[in-house]
Amino acid sequence: MTIPKNTICIWFDKDAQAAAEFYAATFPDSAVTSVQKAPSDFPDGKAGDVIVVEFTVCGIPCIGLNGGPAFKQTEAFSFQIATDDQAETDKYWNAIVGNGGAESQCGWCKDKWGVNWQITPRVLIEALAAGGDEAKRAFDVMMTMGKIDVAAIEAARRG
Repeated sequence: MTIPKNTICIWFDKDAQAAAEFYAATFPDSAVTSVQKAPSDFPDGKAGDVIVVEFTVCGIPCIGLNGGPAFKQTEAFSFQIATDDQAETDKYWNAIVGNGGAESQCGWCKDKWGVNWQITPRVLIEALAAGGDEAKRAFDVMMTMGKIDVAAIEAARRG
């Protein structure tokens, strides 16, 4: 067993395994790698309940901790998934929102477990990195969107 030097730990109420399985089925280079059960009772559960789920999302190691309802997800943490085109953007956006999630703005959405996602086409990242008028035009059009419209970002880049 190799333990990564750095792992993202995400607090769930009780559904870390379901969330990890959804992520593994939705995103490439993703998998559930371990499910650990509590060896004894704990404040929000019993011995034998799933307490820790190890998984990867697009190759990034994560831990889902079933810690109970004490802490809720916020936009202070999000996964950012870089997409190559509108089809890939639609695929991931629709998977998250269509599985009990919610739309937000500027490419952000939230899954049914409250975890926040940025589904961000590379063309938007490149436009913002370009700086100057190109970045301003792309940024201004992005601010009007929920799911990112690749064609609109490309048009804004061209001016």
